[in-house]
Amino acid sequence: MMSQFDKDMSRCDGGNPSNKSSASEAASEQTNYLDHEIAQLTKLGSSPHVHLGRVVPGRLRLPISTVKMLLGREGNYGGRGRFSSADRCHLQCRYLPVNGPRMVDQMRSRAYVSQFSADGSLFIAGFQGSRIKVYDVDGGWKVKKDIRARNLRWTITDTSLSPDRCYLVYASMSPIINIVNVGSGTTESVANVTEIHFGLRFSADDDNEFGIFSIKYSTDGRELVAGTRDSSICVYDLGADKLSLRIPAHLSDVNTVCFADETGHLIYSGSDDRLCKVWDRRCFTTKGQAAGILMGHLEGITFIDSRGDGRYLISNGKDQTTKLWDIRKMSSNAFNAELGEEDWDYRWMEYPPQAKKLKHPKDQSLASYEGHSVLRTLIRCYFSPSYSTGQKYIYSGSSDGFVYVYDLVSGAQVARLEHHEGPVRDCSWHPFYPMLISSSWDGDILSWEFPGGGEARARPKRRSGRRRDYYYY
Repeated sequence: MMSQFDKDMSRCDGGNPSNKSSASEAASEQTNYLDHEIAQLTKLGSSPHVHLGRVVPGRLRLPISTVKMLLGREGNYGGRGRFSSADRCHLQCRYLPVNGPRMVDQMRSRAYVSQFSADGSLFIAGFQGSRIKVYDVDGGWKVKKDIRARNLRWTITDTSLSPDRCYLVYASMSPIINIVNVGSGTTESVANVTEIHFGLRFSADDDNEFGIFSIKYSTDGRELVAGTRDSSICVYDLGADKLSLRIPAHLSDVNTVCFADETGHLIYSGSDDRLCKVWDRRCFTTKGQAAGILMGHLEGITFIDSRGDGRYLISNGKDQTTKLWDIRKMSSNAFNAELGEEDWDYRWMEYPPQAKKLKHPKDQSLASYEGHSVLRTLIRCYFSPSYSTGQKYIYSGSSDGFVYVYDLVSGAQVARLEHHEGPVRDCSWHPFYPMLISSSWDGDILSWEFPGGGEARARPKRRSGRRRDYYYY
């Protein structure tokens, strides 16, 4: 695939025309321009060397054509004799994965989670019907592991793959998280029948009300952090095989948690209490005391993704927005005010039109991205890959069945991927290739790519007569 992509890069106009002109035009017309340090960092990470575009006389205009950049590289206009990472990102981020889709798999139960491994060699998809599939991406998307889950309540709420890609943990609305050996030779992994699924207990009581919405491995693979239904954040020490930390973190369900960077010192959390919180494990002075609070969402927070630098993060909210945050703007106390709609429930009600006009009086976010819908389930959002795009974009699933891609700096919507018949709860952009996988409550796992000449592959047929009684989580 990569060799074909490299061929495309040498073409004069080898891209999707709609991605080259319409995106830049929309960005230029956008009035909500992000004037902040992260805008400059994004430009530095995804803009080419100024001399590479000046192969012919005239004003430098972005985006610079592929041919000009190739000529500039051969002529050593940048002074390096090669493309820098920013040059590469400038080229690759124009080739958005919007063609297709191609069917990867089709199940008869709702897909809740779907993620590439950090190196892009594996892809994990979790379904409500107690199934988790691990696909070998480099091996033609063959199923490497077909996992039949145990201790499952309601659905697979989250999965996380260890950094060495040997172990997978999966969570549900249960106090026990299970761990599976993904590296073993057994393809079909039926819990405690063909393989042992080791249980890690996150609550002493077998409480039917306890559940885990979010679970993440630390970068070193030694710890797990979890967000729970009892308003807590839990950290599990895998080496000691015990719960090492439990914080009563929020006033409502903790829907999402993640480590801020590779150190594991900082943890981000998001809750139905409408707050994002930052936790620094190096300086706990009082149990349950956050290092800072980020306010701005009018409704509960469904997901958080870290930029990986310990400074910036994005969050999806039930107020139908994705927000960008800088933790240096956080507060020590929350602003207690009656916000949002009191009787509104995102699981089965549409978002009230009048609520879209409301603004948080103490909004600390840097920017808001609107267009997608966060209803029915905990819709997820992400930064685009650093390697291929310089994290220039933000993308999100949506309850209307689309995947939305926004320009981080301008806020412009640069792509909308349409095919699913149910909410797209999760989606994942390959860390290196122009490929995006979307998973939906319609049971379909679809691949969106940038193929050879820009031709869309044969689209999978929609299935008729499918029920659409979608409700919880």
